[in-house]
Amino acid sequence: MGLDLSQLDLRDALDLAILMEEEARQRYLEFASLVGGRYTGDASDVFTLMASYEARHGDQLTTRRRALFPDQPSRVNLDQLDELEAPDRGQPRSFMSARDAVVVALRSEQKAWTFYDEALKTVADPQVKALFHELRSEEKEHEKLLQKRLAKLPLGPDVPEDEADQPGSDGG
Repeated sequence: MGLDLSQLDLRDALDLAILMEEEARQRYLEFASLVGGRYTGDASDVFTLMASYEARHGDQLTTRRRALFPDQPSRVNLDQLDELEAPDRGQPRSFMSARDAVVVALRSEQKAWTFYDEALKTVADPQVKALFHELRSEEKEHEKLLQKRLAKLPLGPDVPEDEADQPGSDGG
């Protein structure tokens, strides 16, 4: 990451969090397109839903940022991030189950929690610390919600076994 977290002020921290949500939103939409929709509740629906959650959280942060820093430009951009919350690019597969898609989302929330947890050891500004504590807590809540969703989904592939693209396979 191209940012010195110890030097973040509240404006930069909000911009970073907004961009993290946007990067994740874009990635989920990409995944939804890649896996394709086959039926209601499939992996594509999970990824589309996650994109909507990321967008909503990003909008909340943007509203907050505009209220505090209405006319001040951002000094943080997407080029300075790399998958701080967004799911890893290699995750989607053909015939991916909804369960597998939720696992991808769960890992992303855990990754974001870890980022905020590690960042708290570095940031100096008390307002940034407070924001990162808040965001870390939200990531934990998102993880709990995904765990509940995961518990309701069936184990195994959602297509016949001989057609399934299993996790860890080369897809071919």
